[in-house]
Amino acid sequence: MNQYQVAIHHPDHYDAAAVEDEAMHRDIDVLNEEMIAAGVRVFVGGFQPPSRARSLRLQSSGEVIVTDGPYLPTGEHVGGFWVLKAANLDEALEWGRKAAIACRAPVEVRPFH
Repeated sequence: MNQYQVAIHHPDHYDAAAVEDEAMHRDIDVLNEEMIAAGVRVFVGGFQPPSRARSLRLQSSGEVIVTDGPYLPTGEHVGGFWVLKAANLDEALEWGRKAAIACRAPVEVRPFH
């Protein structure tokens, strides 16, 4: 089995309290239960907002600089993700479709090496 990351993307100013309701949480719980029952879920995790991130950059001097915030200012960020075992990309994409529906957000599916 191959492993895939299914990442949920949020706009940078995502306010979970304003967007996420009981129905959404229930849909995500149901999806997690379905993934566990199918034996595909390896790991799942959610992230704190990008303002809580710290970025580390290697300088030409060899020094590593730590700065507040995300590595790239892109306007959106990964809010959480699953690591899944799937037979192939098509199967992983089907789980990604379900994640996009449950999370009501864009999803990226990417295979691991």
